[in-house]
Amino acid sequence: MAVKIRLQRQGRKDYAFYPIVIADSRAPRDGKFIERIGSYNPNTDPATISLNFERALYWLNCGAIPTDTVRRILSYEGVLLMKHLQVGVKKGAFNEEEAQKRFDAWKKEKVAAIEAKKNKLAEAKKADKKTRLEAEAAKNAAKAEAVAQKKAELAKAAAEAAAAKAAEEAATEAAPAETAE
Repeated sequence: MAVKIRLQRQGRKDYAFYPIVIADSRAPRDGKFIERIGSYNPNTDPATISLNFERALYWLNCGAIPTDTVRRILSYEGVLLMKHLQVGVKKGAFNEEEAQKRFDAWKKEKVAAIEAKKNKLAEAKKADKKTRLEAEAAKNAAKAEAVAQKKAELAKAAAEAAAAKAAEEAATEAAPAETAE
């Protein structure tokens, strides 16, 4: 029986998430499985991966074959590196403590890289928000200037109309006075 480590598709249309399962290779994709060892959600940024490290390592050591996507996930989480280090210990290249030290150093670098990426995304988001606020303030200032200019033109037109009306009234008052004489 060939055992595979693969993804099962769940979720709704255009919003899928994937449990990572151990299954017989003959079983359907979303069908019967032996064990669920984690999940993968690509809808978040960065993608969310939860994995039972020990069980994944156990199944790899038992001969389970991961699919390409799961292989990338296991590599990202360090399961494949740990398996590689365990093979080195079995061959006598180094001892278990050295293998654990190498894995811990790799994990520390990985965590630092992930935190740096999250910080970079957060800073980019803040900078984008700041530029959008500045652009909005500039648009609002331009609108306020246009409204003030229009109000000034309307006030000028109203003053001209009032002056013309006053001149017309003065002319009509003067005209009956002339006709009366």
